[in-house]
Amino acid sequence: MNALDLKSGLPYSLVRHGLPFQYARLTQPISTNVVIIGGGISGALTAYQLTRAGIDCVVVDGRTIGLGSTCASTSLLQYEIDVPLHHLIKHRGHHHAVRAYKLCLQAIDKLSTIARRIGLPEFENKDSLYFAARKGDTSMLRDEFEARLANGFNVEYLGENDIRKTYGFAAPGAILSHHGAFTDAYMFTHHLHQYSLKRGLRVYDRTIIQGIRRNSRGVTLKTADGVPIQARKLVYATGYEVTAFLKKKVVNLRSTYATISENMQDVTIPWTTDTLLWNTADPYLYMRRTGDGRLLIGGRDENFYNPTRRDRLIRTKSIALQRDFNRLFPNVDFRPEFSWTGTFGTTADGLPFIGAYKPLPHSYFALGFGGNGIVFSLIAAELIRDALIGKANPDAAIFSFDRT
Repeated sequence: MNALDLKSGLPYSLVRHGLPFQYARLTQPISTNVVIIGGGISGALTAYQLTRAGIDCVVVDGRTIGLGSTCASTSLLQYEIDVPLHHLIKHRGHHHAVRAYKLCLQAIDKLSTIARRIGLPEFENKDSLYFAARKGDTSMLRDEFEARLANGFNVEYLGENDIRKTYGFAAPGAILSHHGAFTDAYMFTHHLHQYSLKRGLRVYDRTIIQGIRRNSRGVTLKTADGVPIQARKLVYATGYEVTAFLKKKVVNLRSTYATISENMQDVTIPWTTDTLLWNTADPYLYMRRTGDGRLLIGGRDENFYNPTRRDRLIRTKSIALQRDFNRLFPNVDFRPEFSWTGTFGTTADGLPFIGAYKPLPHSYFALGFGGNGIVFSLIAAELIRDALIGKANPDAAIFSFDRT
């Protein structure tokens, strides 16, 4: 599998944590029940679920663990997907739309439980404020608020005065949700692997898969060094790189940008201790505090995948993101220290693609496309686990390849 150039610059989590754990390269033939290609957050969550279900599995990754999209993630956890609920209801029907949103909400709670179980300190539950970028967006925001409220989501609608008083900036309206969080996808991945290794998982990085053969009994993978892997089932958890195996286009690749400030523990900004901020712009602007007292700002996406062109924009985008922040908080001295860019994907309905793909037997896909890929990755891990243990899951149809 050819590796895409998925990120550049200085992702803060990688700068902060370096390479916390070491994993071996595969050098000897092995066999297993399930092989997972991709050792980032999607593969790690899938391996965690399979290992806890008693399924023997192996993770292989062509890179050093976590150095694909995972280390570039800004790690916001929200139940809101890229398509607003009231729009998704029109696109996918009421049941599937509301169920997708509720699965994402439940996934945040489950991720919190997993973080505690594996001893991950980098996890904080937060409110989420979705605010209007301009006055013309308030009608859409009202429709979204009513859709969420009618379907049991814990939300409040805030007017301009409430926003200014509570959060210290001006916006014509906002939805306050009491269900969000942030984490560190890179460290989450490593803690998951360390937990699962103690329970029988095998993890190999710097192990490039160059060949896959299927027969009636399963799959045989061959590494770039010629080492074979025998397995009954195969899970693709490599994100955007795996789209080369699909006969239809399911995702549009985009470039996104993020910048993080110097330490700002001495600066008082009302919302930073308990709220994630994001707005209705397209592409949307988002910001959060980090666990060590910095501010992270992300957005300014570009609708293309071209690493050279993408990387040239890092400095320009960092300046633009700083300017976006200062429009909201003109009296706060935001000084960028690290900036980076990454690749992410969008789908027509904002939902990921998860499960079996008929043209490739014995195979499952965990493709958590969209702005909340970590949440989607947890849903994918559970759906794939259920499929492998023969448990019917009625939610599988929501994310299946057959929906398009």
